[in-house]
Amino acid sequence: MSAFIRKLRHRFYLLMLRAMTGILPAASHMAFVGQGSSRQLGQHIASLSPRKVLIVTDKPLRELGVADTAAAGLLEAGVDCAWFDGVLPDPTHEQVDAGLAVLKRENCDTLLAIGGGSVMDCAKLISACATSDESPRDWVGMGKVKHELLPIYAIPTTAGTGSEATSGAVVKDSQTLEKVVVSGPGMLPRAAALDASLMAGLPPHITAATGMDALTHAIEAYIGVWERGTRLEDGRIAVQLVFQHLVNAYEDGGDSEAREGMAMAAFYGGKAINQVNVGNVHAIAHQVGGRYGIPHGLANALILPHVLEYCREEAQPRLAELALVVGAGEPGEAEAQLAFKFIAAVRELRTQVGIPDRSDLIRREDHTALADAAIAESLGYPVPRLLDEASTLAILSQITE
Repeated sequence: MSAFIRKLRHRFYLLMLRAMTGILPAASHMAFVGQGSSRQLGQHIASLSPRKVLIVTDKPLRELGVADTAAAGLLEAGVDCAWFDGVLPDPTHEQVDAGLAVLKRENCDTLLAIGGGSVMDCAKLISACATSDESPRDWVGMGKVKHELLPIYAIPTTAGTGSEATSGAVVKDSQTLEKVVVSGPGMLPRAAALDASLMAGLPPHITAATGMDALTHAIEAYIGVWERGTRLEDGRIAVQLVFQHLVNAYEDGGDSEAREGMAMAAFYGGKAINQVNVGNVHAIAHQVGGRYGIPHGLANALILPHVLEYCREEAQPRLAELALVVGAGEPGEAEAQLAFKFIAAVRELRTQVGIPDRSDLIRREDHTALADAAIAESLGYPVPRLLDEASTLAILSQITE
């Protein structure tokens, strides 16, 4: 496909997207915030008198007692609960099926996700499958899940994906290793608890990767070409919070102010991408994450500065604004200089939290296949500049050890 045809196709897709979303109801977000907010959410769910709640989590969180602490409000209220703790990083269709089997066996009518993005995504897909005979493979793309879902609630235990504030979920095909996005209005959690006390024990490397994930969401929403909702305000708040708090959270996991700041950053970043989707960083990150098992936040962090450099001219006004938001420049400086300074600040932040420039897991012989898949995915995003083969191969080369 020629560059001209790709651009025409991209413009047509964005026009259709704007028309489609213009008739959708506005999404609402209920969030309980602060220490102990997970207990408040549990009490809120209990007040709605669910028949039985399926708590979706992973084994480490159960073994560490984090999941039980997060669910305390629900359990103390005497709500009947079942557990599914079989979620692994990058949930697969098989994991969704396993969770669905527990939900049906236990006759649950409500879901509570306690964990990171993988757990929340898995819970969303279980909910979608519980009320439909279709397969998630039929729902790949934006807004394909149109039927009514079981109620979903979320308590994030990492500050990165913002899945608690989005109506999308990522699922991985265990055979092809392809990661795809499924979305629909009903997949947005009805309420979430941003309880930073649950994140105090996060290891520094996870704090760093998830924090850079939140930053990527905020930046991609901010520099995209789809003007919709509060994406600029939400993205700006998230970027500012990450620059204010990520290093402190990384260096001192017990810093409650930093943890709360990052929890809010992830939430606002999620709100931003829920309105306008992600961009080229994710188009590439989904490929290297799916093929090599590189954690999503780390993949985003590896790729982010290179994509920003790639679209620096097209996104220059927005990048210049973000430079002022994070104090990387002064009012009155030329936009080009401010944009350059912001990208440099992103690189410096990444270095401060111990994230390397390259990965030794990525193989050069896979570059062409990775680039082809990334380019195809980028056509579905409102990016300021579409990926092309030469530039995508160059980015992959720059992040390969």
